[in-house]
Amino acid sequence: MAPSLLATAGGLLLLFSFSSAGRYCPTTCGVADYLMRYRPGVTQELDDLQRELETIANLTQGAEQTVVYMKDSTTSAQKSSPQDSYIKKSSSVLDDVVRFEKTIIEQERQLFELQGLLQTNERRMTDLKQLSNQLQQKCNQPCKEEVEIEPTKGTDCQDVANKGATKSGLYYIKPAKATEQFLVYCEIDSFGRGFTVIQRRRDGSVDFSKDWIQYKNGFGYLSPDDTTEYADYNMFRIGSEADMYRLTYGFYFAGDAGDAFDGFDFGDDPSDKFYTSHNGMQFSTVDKDNDKYDGNCAQQDGSGWWMNRCHAAHLNGKYYPGGRYTEKDAGEFGFDNGIIWVTWHNRWYSLKETTMKLIPLNRITAGGQQSGIKDFAGLGDSKK
Repeated sequence: MAPSLLATAGGLLLLFSFSSAGRYCPTTCGVADYLMRYRPGVTQELDDLQRELETIANLTQGAEQTVVYMKDSTTSAQKSSPQDSYIKKSSSVLDDVVRFEKTIIEQERQLFELQGLLQTNERRMTDLKQLSNQLQQKCNQPCKEEVEIEPTKGTDCQDVANKGATKSGLYYIKPAKATEQFLVYCEIDSFGRGFTVIQRRRDGSVDFSKDWIQYKNGFGYLSPDDTTEYADYNMFRIGSEADMYRLTYGFYFAGDAGDAFDGFDFGDDPSDKFYTSHNGMQFSTVDKDNDKYDGNCAQQDGSGWWMNRCHAAHLNGKYYPGGRYTEKDAGEFGFDNGIIWVTWHNRWYSLKETTMKLIPLNRITAGGQQSGIKDFAGLGDSKK
């Protein structure tokens, strides 16, 4: 989340970018210890099973020899005394033995299949051990207690880029109406365009269920991001706190993620699109209800946003690691409370990564360093 939701001057272009295929950084430093505790027991079980298989194999071999002997004896006896009742009983017993033999052979086959599965599991455990060793080495590396802050300063990230900064990272900026400078993440591309990142999600580590003061002051951490789909809005503006940080924009500029801010017809009611439009909406939190709903959308969905009744886009929503979720997953209220942008994915799909970033509109439309609308829409990066 950005350091603050302070009022932003007009003439900005807002870019939303999304990804539905998240990347996760493993932090399971205890995997190796768990594996080492788990593997000896499995190894012992494999050894015991091997001994049992060898015993069964020996017994099966002995049974096969006995059956052959009994078959030969029975055949010989039948030739000499075919009417003897004892020989008939012996043949019946022999038939039972043959059935038992087949049962033993089948069980032996199943046990060998199980042994194969266990050996496969053992190989996978070995692979897991190698991976855990790699993780352990990473975990043993000391954590950085300080982050690198770039020396260039400006009124925004585009001003920072105009002053010669070419590296994306952390910079201090001081907008014209700000009383003091503050730290932001600037995304600077190969065209020299500087985007000020005001919100981003990459996992569920940051809880967005915050009150008004927390959203006002900002929360979370500042770091790089990768994106895939995007949606651009022209003349984006966030009003003052007196106007409850009202969101307005001139028009939808471009993007293949669609214009979710314009609302969406869910098919539930003819007024769906009108009451899920976000343009002109004030910001709402659980403790400051500024939406158009009889209830409290922020409380219902568990996070602050520019709510109407309630939304077609909600990038501050609940993070669902699996992406897809249901009304049951949504909890008490059962409404779509995920990280949603319904013109790209439906309301029951929660996005894995999102970014909101600003750039001055004249940086895109002015001459000189302009790279053109087409290049801007693609951001000069084939991944986006």
